[in-house]
Amino acid sequence: MNEEQLKYKIAITLIYKIGSINAKKLIAYVGSVEGVFKQKKQSLIKIPGIGESLARNILNGKALLKAEKEIEFIKKHNINTLFYLDKNYPKRLAQCEDGPVTLFSKGDTDFNTQKIISIVGTRNATHVGRENCEKLIIDLKNKGHDPLIVSGLAYGIDICAHKTALNNELQTVAVLGHGLDRIYPASHRENAKLIMQNGALLTEFLHESKVERTNFVKRNRIIAGIADATIVIESASKGGALITATIANSYSRDVFAFPGRATDKYSAGCNHLIRTNKAALIESADDLEYFLQWDIKKKQSVQTSLFNDVPEEEKPFIELFKTRDEIHIDTIANELERPISFVASTLFNLEFTGIIKSLPGNMYVLRHK
Repeated sequence: MNEEQLKYKIAITLIYKIGSINAKKLIAYVGSVEGVFKQKKQSLIKIPGIGESLARNILNGKALLKAEKEIEFIKKHNINTLFYLDKNYPKRLAQCEDGPVTLFSKGDTDFNTQKIISIVGTRNATHVGRENCEKLIIDLKNKGHDPLIVSGLAYGIDICAHKTALNNELQTVAVLGHGLDRIYPASHRENAKLIMQNGALLTEFLHESKVERTNFVKRNRIIAGIADATIVIESASKGGALITATIANSYSRDVFAFPGRATDKYSAGCNHLIRTNKAALIESADDLEYFLQWDIKKKQSVQTSLFNDVPEEEKPFIELFKTRDEIHIDTIANELERPISFVASTLFNLEFTGIIKSLPGNMYVLRHK
């Protein structure tokens, strides 16, 4: 990559108070990332959302100086950079409005491979949680799937997912909440080295970034956005795994959770996701394979078999879904002229049989078009 271009691609992320969304809007308005830094102050001020203060931050040169320093680190350690308009940028993440403008990676993997799943969970994983995590990954491998396994290198479920992937010759990506000049927690340094040999470390943070809680919360959107689905193995009623699941829902990505007993502290979060319709219940690789349509034979026959077997009163619902990408429950009731209670009951049946899935805000979508 041209070093001068790289400087601008890094610098745009370092402008004080710019943010990913505004940075992308600014680039789109000007026409190029280089052009942002070559605009006159009066021209920048006229751009929607760019006031005088932000215009000064763009032109004061501080971001460019920091970018030059980062480039020295990148060159020294052979780090890859991924700009959101480049072909090597994760295409799934590029669909997310607030996805990072620039990412840094160490290792060698295809972030646009056909199958990518994120596996997250509590740092205080139980024996059952680790067992579910290991069995899921091993069974997917034994079924002939080769998904890229994404997680956050944290204690508990995260490191279990990474280790199991490596032990079964599956590539894995660790998304970090800091720069590539360190590993946190330090006890996972050897695991990180193995990940770089069969996967990659990935971050949006520059080297010398402080290890702060807010950074780990921020990195969760990468874990959610880079994958086809997020799987929560175990989670208490609060925690980073639930934040990741919430973000994945906001991206209209599939979210799955393993259920647990009502009395289990580290199943409370998973049970809540399932109960509130924010995650589909799975118990095995078979379930995940079915929901994600990874079984080719099943994928070829599922539409015919499912659609032909539904009761007559449900067929108008399916025909309506075929004409729309997403439909609100009220719209369904109005267009089919059915009581909301009947519509809600029918939607529940269709979702239970895997024909439709629910989205945030009482929206529904057909799984197999």
